[in-house]
Amino acid sequence: MSGINNLSLPPADLNVTDLQRTLEAHRPIKIGIISVLGVMITLGNIAVVMVIASAVSGWSRNSRYFLLSLTGADSAFALLIMPLNLCVSFMKEYNGGPDPFCHVVAFFNATIYSTCMYTLATISLERYIAVFYPLKYSRVLTRRRALLLIAFAWGFPPVLLVPISFPAGVIEVHFSRASLVCNPLYSSNVSYSLSLTCFIFFPCSAVMTFCNLRLWIAAKRQRLKLRRRSWGGGYRPKVALRVLVPVMTVYYTCWTPCMVIMLYNAISGSGVPEWIEFIAVWLPTSNGFLNCIFYFWINHSFRRKFHLVLQRLCLGLCPGSGGDSSCVSSVESSAVPGWSVNGIHSLHERFSSVSSTCALLMPAQTNMREPEPA
Repeated sequence: MSGINNLSLPPADLNVTDLQRTLEAHRPIKIGIISVLGVMITLGNIAVVMVIASAVSGWSRNSRYFLLSLTGADSAFALLIMPLNLCVSFMKEYNGGPDPFCHVVAFFNATIYSTCMYTLATISLERYIAVFYPLKYSRVLTRRRALLLIAFAWGFPPVLLVPISFPAGVIEVHFSRASLVCNPLYSSNVSYSLSLTCFIFFPCSAVMTFCNLRLWIAAKRQRLKLRRRSWGGGYRPKVALRVLVPVMTVYYTCWTPCMVIMLYNAISGSGVPEWIEFIAVWLPTSNGFLNCIFYFWINHSFRRKFHLVLQRLCLGLCPGSGGDSSCVSSVESSAVPGWSVNGIHSLHERFSSVSSTCALLMPAQTNMREPEPA
């Protein structure tokens, strides 16, 4: 009798059942990976907020605004995107019908992803202006324009992606048991899906590539000049070269697979294997943790400030310890070695870039001559 029952099931149903069992078996592993990634992103960005909430030597006010915007977008991955999708994973009844809550979750997913890309592009643009136009920086990128760029990075994506939030909107949404994410079905509206890449991924990638490539060329030329003049072997531009390449490599490594799968699904209407989809969908969130490394932790001023913040926190928890003031003052005095406390430091901070890259591209002296166009 059992053999007859087994034979009565079509082969397609047997394959679907095996696939569902496999997905359910892999779900705890995926939830563990997502949870660990969320904790790493949260801890990294908490440390970043603790530091850039106060002044950091070598960072201008605009730089801090852009970096706070990036920290907010990265934190949203861990504090909003991951909990919402895990909530759907635990609570959703797996059916093929429209789900209003899943549409809302998909809208937040796409909005945070897009905001992060726009923020990375504005950071690259700010750094480009700071390096190539240091004398015009305060006029070209005023505080008002910097805030407008940040407002655009946060305000434009919701306007562009609001159709995803409606169950009867222009595009369908389904919960993917492979990636544990509420995903738009891009093949249900090919023109809208392609327009998203044209307004989000490609413009941001073009801005980042252009700005960082120009910075890389400038750093390489500066390194050659310093080598000819025997200025210490060109250490600063050499460090800048080591910063720019990883930044772009990580960006394309994290975002390109997701965009490729999006285009593939929109054009062909087919999916990809389970783990390829999971990795491609969650790779952009890992960029939220890697940003803490490449935009903050490799910066010497940031690390010194972080050590100072930790020291003050420890002294606040243990007020009875001796030598507090002398210990703190010793750290503050060593925050920017080689720079005077007054004129040179204030002039350098005024024209500083979004990260240490701007200072690395400058000569060791305070010669603020605008470089020649490449």
